Amino acid sequence: MKRNNKINSTQIAQLAGVSRSTVSRVINNYKSVPPETKEKVMKVIKEYNYFPDMSAQVLAGKNMRNIGLFIIDKGSVSSDPTSNTLITSVIEEASSHDYYVLTNIIQDCKSPKNIERIKTVFYQNRIDAGIFMGADNHEPFIEELIAEGFIIGIVDQDLPGRNEPNRIVYSFDNESGAMKAVDYLVSLNHQKIGIINGDIKRHAGLARHEGYLKAMKQHGLPIRKEWILQSDFSSTSGYTTMKNFLKTNPELPSAFFAANDSIAFGAIRALNEKKIQVPSDVSIIGIDDHVLSQLYHPPLTTFKADFTGMMQRLTQDVITTIEQDNKEGIKVVMGSELIERESCITL
Repeated sequence: MKRNNKINSTQIAQLAGVSRSTVSRVINNYKSVPPETKEKVMKVIKEYNYFPDMSAQVLAGKNMRNIGLFIIDKGSVSSDPTSNTLITSVIEEASSHDYYVLTNIIQDCKSPKNIERIKTVFYQNRIDAGIFMGADNHEPFIEELIAEGFIIGIVDQDLPGRNEPNRIVYSFDNESGAMKAVDYLVSLNHQKIGIINGDIKRHAGLARHEGYLKAMKQHGLPIRKEWILQSDFSSTSGYTTMKNFLKTNPELPSAFFAANDSIAFGAIRALNEKKIQVPSDVSIIGIDDHVLSQLYHPPLTTFKADFTGMMQRLTQDVITTIEQDNKEGIKVVMGSELIERESCITL
């Protein structure tokens, strides 16, 4: 049955024999409307398949029950199971609270056209809040939206002193996770340890890099610049980074810490092409516990992060903030646990 665009609230009022304001009170479920009046109005509404204009509800201060989910990713989101898990977790949690999720992938968040398009969704009140994944730690247009008072959920951010009541941030303890990865390799008697970084403009990338440096210093181990490789968080970049590194015929460390499992996958592929075996020639440890990590060859030792739980809780807090004001922002840091598999050996 299609929406009846030829009838309006005034005509509904005439057919029901009530005032237009009474129709409005019925639509908005005011308790002051007598049951028999409500029944009469609802009968006409159902008969004519009438739906109120959503723009009118916005003007009346009603929630749209829509959340925007913005994924900042230069690659192909559909091919990454972890991204799909994050997206699905938001949609499922929002649906359980009767909210819709409008999803958009932003491949270039520096494009003025893209930024304007995102801002327009907020300024036109088409959504009640936005959730951002994959953003730089400090993304100017996101900060502008927060300053304007829009409710914003962010995955992985650390901006000390920013505690606005409309800012909801969920992060993993990235620095601690990286330190624990180095600690684990040291427990296996590794002393020559390198790192394959993620995007250091993102909080997770920078924090994991800093955690690696801190742990190496705590153990009194040498930090060699040639063993600090720069990548982003993709398997493709991990492969290219390792392949370029191996072209120089370098001395290999005994182990690498990869800033996420996808990077580790790409690095292992590049090592295999050069007949360098993991873990017999070099150990690899990741972080995040990608859904493919236990199926990879060799199965990857990593630190498990509860992505589903994080996105569910983030979505819950965004919805709570929509429906009731916060006194201050929400910042949650979640931990991780070691998953030992076969990509690391004891020396």
